[in-house]
Amino acid sequence: MKKIERALISTYDKTDLLDITNALVQCGVEILSTGGTARHLRDAGIEIIDVSDYTGFPEMLDGRVKTLHPKVHGGLLAQWDNAEHAAQTKDNKIKPIDMVICNLYPFEATVAKPDVTLDEAIENIDIGGPTMIRAAAKNYKHVTVLTNPDQYPQIIADLDANDGCLSEDVRFELAKTAFIHTAHYDSAISTYLVNLENEGKFGDVLTLRFQKADSLRYGENPHQSAAFYRTETQPPPCAAWAKQLHGPPLSFNNILDLDAALEIVKDFKTPACAIIKHNNPCGLATAGNLQDAFLNALECDRTSAFGSIVGLNRKVTIQTANTIRDAAKSGVKIEAVIAPSYTEKALSALSRVQSRRILETGSLSASEPILQIRNVTGGVLVQEQDVHNIAKNDLQFVTKREPTDDEIESLLFAWKACKHVKSNCILLAQDTQTVGIGAGQMSRVDAAIIAVRKAGEKAKDAVLASDAFFPFPDGVEIAGEAGIRAIIQPGGSVNDESVIETTDAYGMAMVFTGVRHFRH
Repeated sequence: MKKIERALISTYDKTDLLDITNALVQCGVEILSTGGTARHLRDAGIEIIDVSDYTGFPEMLDGRVKTLHPKVHGGLLAQWDNAEHAAQTKDNKIKPIDMVICNLYPFEATVAKPDVTLDEAIENIDIGGPTMIRAAAKNYKHVTVLTNPDQYPQIIADLDANDGCLSEDVRFELAKTAFIHTAHYDSAISTYLVNLENEGKFGDVLTLRFQKADSLRYGENPHQSAAFYRTETQPPPCAAWAKQLHGPPLSFNNILDLDAALEIVKDFKTPACAIIKHNNPCGLATAGNLQDAFLNALECDRTSAFGSIVGLNRKVTIQTANTIRDAAKSGVKIEAVIAPSYTEKALSALSRVQSRRILETGSLSASEPILQIRNVTGGVLVQEQDVHNIAKNDLQFVTKREPTDDEIESLLFAWKACKHVKSNCILLAQDTQTVGIGAGQMSRVDAAIIAVRKAGEKAKDAVLASDAFFPFPDGVEIAGEAGIRAIIQPGGSVNDESVIETTDAYGMAMVFTGVRHFRH
């Protein structure tokens, strides 16, 4: 245990600062402080010593130089059990500084402002603060360093319990947190400066930072260890930050599927339901209300829906909850439900299955597209999120028969739906519900065969969406033989002409979008 006798306090964020400072004063600790922090403490009636009085050197250069002095850093870096250090500090009238309480200028908040200038950003780069934090953390055997108001309550309790002393284990844990803090701060600065010429999108250096949210029982398979990390600050509603209201801990695969389910339904403005299995929708529908959307999505592939994740884009009422429960009673096992919110009765009804995970995201308000990151061995790929949508006016009508207005509505639904399915994808829809999905196939014709087989009799008079062009007419032939009415696809194949001729031969309508929706 080490007694705290002298503390240096210099903070931008003064949240709960008086609490920790008063606790130190009650333990007889001498307080050194600077600038605005010193004024804040004095105004609260706390006796402090200005760092400039201690060092004999004034604050200068508009506050850029306050604590950069040997009497400060000697007090932080000296090893007081080293005789030579003790002699040198004594000769130079350097006193021990046992604690540093410091947080930094708000660089990230500053550069997040849309109209921030480079000069403003530069002036919010803290120099003295990180230097003190690093010095204190390096010398954790002799110095305690606090960088976050969240740390104050526990330290106050420890000081009270240990007569103003702190253990080396506590100091070491605080030192690790301090180095994480300064590393993140430096990373934020370097990322901003490097990305200035890249409009903040794809800079020359990519620095990723996530906080561990949970240790998982295992990864995709039981023999793989795994953990879940997420962003440090909460973004707009997403699965990663959803609040779990019921059920056992989430698994690796649960998290992947919950994310897929939510991102699909976020793409639709009308009530929507996505039923996910192995990161692909086995059913997707929109309707006038959630319970109809759920039932329509379920009818696409009830067999595959066993053990599924359900995503909904509206508040879940008791009517929707009972519809889901009825499906479960009929043999459709639902592992998890994710939605913006639930009525009290709906939550109670869904929670009757102890193993069912229930998550709440909050209102699904519009949010900015994110950058998507994929790991490869030795690197990462980064791309913009696929948020491209089309309207009727964007379509190119290429066949003799043009689609009807009802067919166009269904085609646009199918096109939006297919971008959420792994490639190669063929998706069949009637109105605004899927009736057959062929996902993740190496051959587009195989995807078409699977989609038609899953749809069965519902393939007749359905519409078809293909996430990429048909390289040959064979996929169109399968659609024509199944009684498909209309097709939406990007176009752009060298065989477009023969594909269109085949479509005409079956009396189908076809439209081109000019956009591909691969999803690997």
